[in-house]
Amino acid sequence: MNDSECYNFSAGPAALPKEVMQQIQEEWLDYQHSGTSIIEKSHRGADFSKVLATAKANIKELLSVPDNYEILFIHGGASMQFAMLPMNFLPQDGVADYINTGRWSQRAINEATLFGKVNSAASSENSQFKSVPNEKDWQPSPDAAYLHYTSNNTVYGTQFHAIPNRTDLPPLVVDMSSDIMSYPFDVSRFSLIYAGLQKNLGPSATALVIVKKEFLDKQARPTPGLLNYKTIVDHDSMFNTPNTFAIYTLSLVTTWLIKNGGLQNMQTQNQEKAELLYNTIDQSDGFYRGFAEQTDRSKMNVCFSIQTEALTTQFIQQAEQHNLVALAGHRAVGGIRASLYNAMPMSGVEKLVQFMIEFKKDNCIVLS
Repeated sequence: MNDSECYNFSAGPAALPKEVMQQIQEEWLDYQHSGTSIIEKSHRGADFSKVLATAKANIKELLSVPDNYEILFIHGGASMQFAMLPMNFLPQDGVADYINTGRWSQRAINEATLFGKVNSAASSENSQFKSVPNEKDWQPSPDAAYLHYTSNNTVYGTQFHAIPNRTDLPPLVVDMSSDIMSYPFDVSRFSLIYAGLQKNLGPSATALVIVKKEFLDKQARPTPGLLNYKTIVDHDSMFNTPNTFAIYTLSLVTTWLIKNGGLQNMQTQNQEKAELLYNTIDQSDGFYRGFAEQTDRSKMNVCFSIQTEALTTQFIQQAEQHNLVALAGHRAVGGIRASLYNAMPMSGVEKLVQFMIEFKKDNCIVLS
């Protein structure tokens, strides 16, 4: 096995495309032959204005964002959005619907309860979050301000594979932090989309928000400027100094996506990577065991276990020796987690699979 190249399976902050990292390195001290780094430049100067425009244009192209939507970059990552969303759109005497599929949706629910009533329209807690709730069983509120769900759960390795399509649902809001840009989808089905950058788009602590202009008119209460979507729209994401490096990196990542065939190509590659890894798990005669129900398995975060904690620890340690890093599962569930975001090449998954086959061969006697 060739162990020379390191593959980072971290769930986030996650690996970036090598080509993008190399460009950042090349431009770090001298951006575009300007004599200074991008992180030293004024956010209102000509150079960064071009970066911001490129980032927004790339997102619009990749996602076919309609003209009646705004594209924003907001501090605080997805966790800030957990509070900012209800602060803006949940009236104190109103209700918002949430679908509970695990840790991140639970955190969003907790923040929303500070601003109004939350209705749990569906939950997969009874299945230990091994699945996502069937849409036909959801119980939405008749007058909800919005319905929020998390499209992909990094902790449990589950994913919604279709946009909710019931006609009785309130305006849809989705947290797409861990699967945005991994496949094409219809933006117009949503009133608001948000995603922390640190999975498929760039560094942590900044969020991409795509919001329908009509939805902005439903603001529920006076809100401080930094937490007010309308204010951020009016100031083109520069009400105060934005994270210029994060937006610069996102502009490079999205340019890389366009050069590499766009989201349709990403979808094909991500499907192939996930199938290879899941097939290895399923064909291991129980040595490896997937966590999520097969119908709801995530293509971004493959969560699985080995029968003993000792073997799990051994697996992670030996994998690191082969430059397969960040494979430990989330502390809430343990086990092993391989994150297959866009930047993970097929060669990384192939190397992991080969290691898994060899590890099973060397250790299956322990379980006999």
